[in-house]
Amino acid sequence: MKNQGDYVGRFSVEIEVTNYHDIVAAEIGHLASDKVRRKVIQGIVDSGASRMVLPEALVKELGLPVWKSKTKVKYADGRRALRREVGAVHLILQGRPGIFTAIVEPKRETALIGAIVLEDLDFLVDCKKLCLVPRDPDYVLTEIE
Repeated sequence: MKNQGDYVGRFSVEIEVTNYHDIVAAEIGHLASDKVRRKVIQGIVDSGASRMVLPEALVKELGLPVWKSKTKVKYADGRRALRREVGAVHLILQGRPGIFTAIVEPKRETALIGAIVLEDLDFLVDCKKLCLVPRDPDYVLTEIE
């Protein structure tokens, strides 16, 4: 297997993944804050991927809601498959939070962070330094019209 550095625009970052339903339940007093299911894991930033992908084991551990419908996925090697999706994924990446959907991948051990997450959290990918760079260090910049 090739190293992550062998793929242009792919590198590892630490992320926190939380069940957003748990966050809401804790905010309204239906769940103790120490019972909110969350986990810090490694995520691979892939500038060529579109969506976020989470390991099935993590999805089960956090109790993320799995949708009944499936979505088609296409792998870099050309293979195709049908995969489940989950919602209510609260993600913190370099201090920036967001709520996303994700594809569930049965045999993954790390998350995959694609362009939709990067765009929403306003990160640029520095392929030379293999890191994420916020367009504005203090704010997520939203372009309107």
